[in-house]
Amino acid sequence: MNRKDVIDFIYNEADLLDRMQWQSWIELYHPDARYWMPLEWQQTDPVLQPSLMYEDLLLLKVRVERLAGERTFSQKPKSRCHHLLQAPQLTALDEAAGTASTRTSFIYTETRGDVLERFSGWASHDLVTVDGALRIKLKRIDLINFDAPFSNIQLFM
Repeated sequence: MNRKDVIDFIYNEADLLDRMQWQSWIELYHPDARYWMPLEWQQTDPVLQPSLMYEDLLLLKVRVERLAGERTFSQKPKSRCHHLLQAPQLTALDEAAGTASTRTSFIYTETRGDVLERFSGWASHDLVTVDGALRIKLKRIDLINFDAPFSNIQLFM
């Protein structure tokens, strides 16, 4: 694992989401992974403080199955998304331990029917190498407007 591998991984993850390749996307996650969207600015605790989302791999898989299901009537028409990423910043890299951390500024657009919503913020990834492949241990989404009222966020940022 090197800097280029890590940055390519971040771009690939966003591309899988944009192309609705749910199964390939979920395979990027470590078995102990968490997907976290804090409710407060600079929040440090996802358990004792409320969060917009704090999901383990099982819950992510349930959401992916719902999105891929043919009888998911809340997804007719299906939601679509687009990630516009700045270049990921490598905040830590330990090649010997097989770990890396990144922070990426983004603009995320989600649409369903005639509704278009846009979110801005930062995605942080804690990555670990498992059997020679990078896996997401923690993905944290910090929205710039975390305190605004939201409708349902259907997909993954």
